[in-house]
Amino acid sequence: MRTIVSFLFVAATFILLGCNVNSRKNTTEENRDEVTSLSRDEIKNLSFDELFKEIEAKDLPSDVFTLIGQNFGVLTAGTPEHYNSMVIGWGGWGIVFGKPAVFSFLRSNRYTLELMRKEQKYTLTFFDDEFKEDILKFGMSSGRDSDEKMKSTMLTSVQTPESNMAFKEAKIIIECELIEVTTVSPDDFYTEDGRKFIEEAFIETNDYHKIVFGEITKVWVRK
Repeated sequence: MRTIVSFLFVAATFILLGCNVNSRKNTTEENRDEVTSLSRDEIKNLSFDELFKEIEAKDLPSDVFTLIGQNFGVLTAGTPEHYNSMVIGWGGWGIVFGKPAVFSFLRSNRYTLELMRKEQKYTLTFFDDEFKEDILKFGMSSGRDSDEKMKSTMLTSVQTPESNMAFKEAKIIIECELIEVTTVSPDDFYTEDGRKFIEEAFIETNDYHKIVFGEITKVWVRK
């Protein structure tokens, strides 16, 4: 497991170094201007095809350290009839089995993880800062016993052409197929903080954290 995770971090670093920083910055600024030029009501009234265009994974318009480390991401899994979202702040992307992939570090008791395993596909979405309060609410309660969390959000759910669930307000949507779910062990951690974090989480859930790997099948960005 450690070998795979290390390889992902190295791959992500090479991808970032290979990009033109100024070009990426300009693209990100352009996307942000286009997103904020639309009101929430305007976004709600547009279709998926009107809002998003497909790009290659290598052309993602921002870096993983900003998108996950600062903006956070939202994992969503399930069906149009029943789906759930959660916030993630740990993860990244790189290459697995020769294909672009993402990985996420999740508590074992997450309901979204249960749906990811059941459907074996999910989306990872990112938003501009104006939607941060909306997405952080996904981390305040579980959807296991009630769908009130998903019904009460001000964000607008939408199906991708591949029938995965995402949100119209997103600036980036990454569609994934589940590759692997790996259980961590305290013995795999070589820092005291790491082992302590894993052991304390185990007390709460009676299981260790999971590292989830997903192959990137589609990437969509705001037009």
